[in-house]
Amino acid sequence: MSRAVPRSRSPLTFLAGAALIAPLALLGAGPVSAASEFTVTPLEFTVRAGDRSCTVDADLYRPAGVDAGHPAPAVLATNGFGGSKSDGSTDAIGRAFAARGYVGLVYSGLGFGKSGCLITLDDPAIDGRAASGLVDFLAGTRAADDGTRADFVTGDGPGDPRVGMIGGSYGGAVQLATASVDHRVDALVPLITWNDLAYALSPNTTGAARGVSSDTPGVFKWQWTNGFYLLGEGQPLLVPSIDPSRFGSPACLHFAPRACDTIRLLNSGRYPADRTDAMLAYARSVSPASYLPGVTAPTLLVQGQADSLFNLNEATATYRTLRAQGTTTKMIWQAWGHSGGQVPGELDLATGNLETSYVGQRILAWFDRYLHQRQDTDTGPAFAYYRDWTSGYGTAPAVPAPSRTLYLSGDGTLVDSRSKVTRGSRQYTNALLPTSHSESSLAGLIGLKDPAPYDTRGTHLGWTSASLTAPVDVVGAPKATLEVKSPTAERVQNSGDASDRLVLFAKVYDVAPDGTQHLVNRLVAPVRVPDVTRPFTVELPGIVHRYEAGHRLRFVIAASDTAYFGNRGIKPVTVVSAPQDTGVLELPAVG
Repeated sequence: MSRAVPRSRSPLTFLAGAALIAPLALLGAGPVSAASEFTVTPLEFTVRAGDRSCTVDADLYRPAGVDAGHPAPAVLATNGFGGSKSDGSTDAIGRAFAARGYVGLVYSGLGFGKSGCLITLDDPAIDGRAASGLVDFLAGTRAADDGTRADFVTGDGPGDPRVGMIGGSYGGAVQLATASVDHRVDALVPLITWNDLAYALSPNTTGAARGVSSDTPGVFKWQWTNGFYLLGEGQPLLVPSIDPSRFGSPACLHFAPRACDTIRLLNSGRYPADRTDAMLAYARSVSPASYLPGVTAPTLLVQGQADSLFNLNEATATYRTLRAQGTTTKMIWQAWGHSGGQVPGELDLATGNLETSYVGQRILAWFDRYLHQRQDTDTGPAFAYYRDWTSGYGTAPAVPAPSRTLYLSGDGTLVDSRSKVTRGSRQYTNALLPTSHSESSLAGLIGLKDPAPYDTRGTHLGWTSASLTAPVDVVGAPKATLEVKSPTAERVQNSGDASDRLVLFAKVYDVAPDGTQHLVNRLVAPVRVPDVTRPFTVELPGIVHRYEAGHRLRFVIAASDTAYFGNRGIKPVTVVSAPQDTGVLELPAVG
């Protein structure tokens, strides 16, 4: 059954993780043309997903006046993790683009809403193929289960509809998964999504062999990961009478079995080599890091600066891979992500600012260029980033590389020349419980106040710069090269269980003149040191931040963090500094 919807009633709110993730507005209604309405028709599609056959629940948004004689391009979208086609976010994507003359097809992802099948983490062979079946519908080559056909979508050839995709988080990665198996997709706008789930869920910020991916298993991000796991396994409580095809085994109710195996291994706190290799292989097989070579559709990546789940480094890795292989790609770093960060003037439903916000304009231009194929449309610079210290966005031809070097002195200062480094030896040790805090990942979602970041005396080391004589604008990922001594860790690091290796956390504070410390977006770099007998380089999460004149930078390595698993056993750490042999901190300073 179809229903007419006036365009003036097209609110649009986007949840990047629906029931779990705090509401993040995506697209505003904004000014629209004079046409008065579009229709919304519920549809179902039977798809094959791995070894199962199941139903995908969808809604078709058809603008008034669009028919076989007057076709329009299509926009395909699905929900964030835990959402559905009917939540106030995903439904709103269909409304917003139908209000602007696009055919919209919005569906509940596999394992969510009223769609069947197991949750398979946007596996291209399953979730991607299921979405490709919906592209067939838009092409007019298959019907919905009730016989409905779409003969009103602009085509690029027989069986090839003009279709773009948009969505965030779980609804972002599925775009890349779909485009990797179906080259009929013409344009992508993935927001706040991942490059490598192994890095996102258990990051190791040293030893990256490709993009963000390290061969050494990382440090378990237990709060975010278990929140998602419980949300997936708790679907019967959230969606009564769900499709039987969504049930797995008693030990793994709603996820693909290998996903549950991964969560159990991470929660065990142990990383035996054989099981760990299998875990890394699986996590990457369902991650863009493994299938980006198949993505040829022009891609506009939008990533959030306030995001401890999928940080800016993930989008940067995807961006660099796509560009290196010749895929048309641009990237925007906006303020908000999974950790909040919405600011006035940013893309926001409440103000209806699709046409007036910077990111909204870029999205419209992207689809204008690649769906309407208006060759003269300006799609904007290759890279843009939100600046909270001035109006508007900054732009650059590429993500800035480190350009300013500071040195870790033996007296605890951070100096700008090796000649200023004093000799010294300093030590910290870990406790059996976490003694440093960056964030409570889910605090804002359940109404709790998150304590300010802190580090307990004796369980961290810090190096502080002199007061800055002029502002320093950092855009990108700082890097630190470190060498630590830990005889205890050295004795066990080759045990065959990677969890025996030393864990530490690197971060950079902004210290105000009154001594108040600010950890930008509460971001830290978890490190599982491959070999404590050798120097290692840490790539911290990307930031966009101005360190004001009169402020100081403080670089810290800490033994633990409340949002992550830490060291197994007590492992004291010593850092030795000398003018020609000391740690360095590199900042991607601009301007």
